[in-house]
Amino acid sequence: MTIKTDIIIIGAGLTGLTLAFYLKKAGKNVLIIEKNDIVGGVIQTHEHDGFIYETGPNTGVLSNPELVQLFDDLKNDCELETANKASKQRWILKKGKWNALPSGAFSAIKTPLFSFKDKLKILGEPFRKKGTNPNETVAELVKRRMGKSFLDYAVDPFISGIYAGDPNKLVTKFALPKLYNLEQNYGSFIKGSIKKAKLPKTQLEKRATKEVFSTKGGLKNLISALEKNIEQKNIYKNCNNVTIEKSNNSFNTIFEHKDHNINIISKKIITTVGAYALPEILSFIDKKTLEPITNLEYAKVILTVAGYKNWKGIGLPAFGGLVPTVEKRNVLGILFPSSIFKNRTPEKGVILSVFMGGIKRPDLFEKSDNEIKQIAIEEINSTLNLDNIQPDFINIYKYQHAIPQYDEKSKKRFELISQLEKQHEGLLLAGNIRNGIGMADRVKQAVDIANSII
Repeated sequence: MTIKTDIIIIGAGLTGLTLAFYLKKAGKNVLIIEKNDIVGGVIQTHEHDGFIYETGPNTGVLSNPELVQLFDDLKNDCELETANKASKQRWILKKGKWNALPSGAFSAIKTPLFSFKDKLKILGEPFRKKGTNPNETVAELVKRRMGKSFLDYAVDPFISGIYAGDPNKLVTKFALPKLYNLEQNYGSFIKGSIKKAKLPKTQLEKRATKEVFSTKGGLKNLISALEKNIEQKNIYKNCNNVTIEKSNNSFNTIFEHKDHNINIISKKIITTVGAYALPEILSFIDKKTLEPITNLEYAKVILTVAGYKNWKGIGLPAFGGLVPTVEKRNVLGILFPSSIFKNRTPEKGVILSVFMGGIKRPDLFEKSDNEIKQIAIEEINSTLNLDNIQPDFINIYKYQHAIPQYDEKSKKRFELISQLEKQHEGLLLAGNIRNGIGMADRVKQAVDIANSII
């Protein structure tokens, strides 16, 4: 069966769905090709015995106007939910005790997380010279401007929470471009933050409050709202052996679907899949040529979700707790979703999301489910003061290609993506292989691509 359309999108994750939503809204004929039987990629919400929990990203950050606009455009089908004020604290584990990450000058002076020497060093941060190495790692930058204790007990756990990565490998310019630009444009993080706060903002920019968000009932409702507006007829699910061939000024997207072979002809093709999937899909590009993209390293992450109907541990008035590498524990951190959002558990219940593995502990990925459950329960009991209590339910989710690492190889990856898009007119390579890994990054990229096409 042969079909013609304007635009094909490969992958129905947040990027692909947002892109299709805005293209369809502008009157374009667009079809999405998805290998799974559901849309949303890793964004999935589940319910179990009164508990509502996420098995992919638990939250996003309302950090750009594109995301604000998306929720405005979907307001009839899903409702934005921002985090409870009580969950604003971020805990950091030090010597077996949780300490709140400082949120101001006074708490920064009193905190036991940072050394006295580094507390003094931060006072001189606005007067230090800006860096000259574009490939400077996050660890190098932080030690240079703020000191080693800030690296160990603030930035290292922060990087574990976002990238499940190693600050000694991630390059600031690529992994944390906003931080990099603060120093390059203003000479200082502190001076840059003050000056940026004074810049005029549009109404949408003012509403990008950097608050933590979800949607009422879970992030699945954001995905369902996008799917509803795109319409089922424009989404092909359960697609196998997807390959793209180039033919003159168009592309042939060939795949198996419900025992049929389908060929869709389009002028534009947009991939949103992981780097590892591109060689099989882009059959018209030599695999050797694609290596600067396909050599992208991914953190392997294990998520263990544990639910307690009658919580007996310490109070959890925080977003969650992150574990610095120097503490030598078996977890990256424990998130407290039931503290962040309302109505996620039974009345006296608590739900916890325990993260393990990452770039620094790939060995944990090879452990059996029973071993992982035991590690998660031991870490919960010891850090949250539970007396050997078992959860009412516990589930494990493993992600082989969880989070791409924006390291020193990123420059060549970005350059090749740009080169291929110029060489093959109509081809666009999107997704988290470039432009950031957060939900807000994915929405912004989709909006930018849609606008360029429209």
